[in-house]
Amino acid sequence: MISVGIDMGSVAAKAIAYDGKGIAAKVIMPTGWSPKETGQKIMEELLRLGNIEREQVAMIVGTGYGRIALPFIDRKVTEITCHGKGAYYLNPAVRTVIDIGGQDSKVIRVDEEGAVVDFLMNDKCAAGTGRFLQVMAHALEVDVSELSQIARGAEPRSINSMCTVFAESEVVSLMAEGASKESIAAGLLQSVVNKTYSLASRLGIQGKVFFSGGVARNPLLSDLLGQKLNTEVFVSPLSQFNGAIGAALIGYEHLIKG
Repeated sequence: MISVGIDMGSVAAKAIAYDGKGIAAKVIMPTGWSPKETGQKIMEELLRLGNIEREQVAMIVGTGYGRIALPFIDRKVTEITCHGKGAYYLNPAVRTVIDIGGQDSKVIRVDEEGAVVDFLMNDKCAAGTGRFLQVMAHALEVDVSELSQIARGAEPRSINSMCTVFAESEVVSLMAEGASKESIAAGLLQSVVNKTYSLASRLGIQGKVFFSGGVARNPLLSDLLGQKLNTEVFVSPLSQFNGAIGAALIGYEHLIKG
C-alpha cells in the first residue's frame, strides 16, 4: 500500500512515494508552463523509478500552488500543513519551520506531534524567495547554485530594495560602479536573511528550526540564517522534497485510519 505526495510548486514539482516504512521513490522536475502536464509526467516517472505498479498506489495527495491542476489526485492539502508534517518526519525535534520557495516564504510553528499551531506567510511579492535569487543571479551572470560559493567570505554590499525589479537595477548599478560579484552576492543573501528574519520575528521562533524548500540547498544562506536567529538551523538533503513528503504522509495516515 503506497501513498504518493505531489508538491506542485511555482518553480519545481516534487513527488514522493511512501510505503509505510520509508520513502520508496522521489522525483523532481521543473513545473514549466503547465502544472497539469507536469503532474502527469512526474507521476509516471515516480512509478518508473520506484518500480511501482499503478494499482499499488492507494492514495495521491496534492499540495502547492498547482495542486488544483491535478485531476488525478485524491486529496488536496495546503502546503502549510504538508511542510509542517514533512519537517516533523525528517526531524521530530523541530518546532519551527522556515520555508522559502520559488514565489513565497512561510514560517510555521508545529507542536510535539507535527501539527501546525500557527504560521505567517509572505505571498504578496517574490522578495526574499527563490525567484528573487534566480533573477539576481542572472543579473550577476552566474548560476543561482553558485551564489553561496562566490559570496562566502566576502564583505556584503548593502542591497536596499527587496522588490525584485528594483533590486535587479540596483545590482546592475553596483556592478557598473565596480563592486565585485562576490560582495553583491553576499549582500543579496544577507537581504534574504533579513527579510526572513523579519517574518520569523513576527511569529516568534520556538524550539529547533527546520529550513525547508529549494532555497535551503544554499549552505551559506542557512548558516547566515542560523546566525541571525541565534540558533541552529536544521537542513535535510530532502528539504526541497519536504512538502511532498508531508503530503504522502498525510495520505498514508488517511489510509491507515480507513
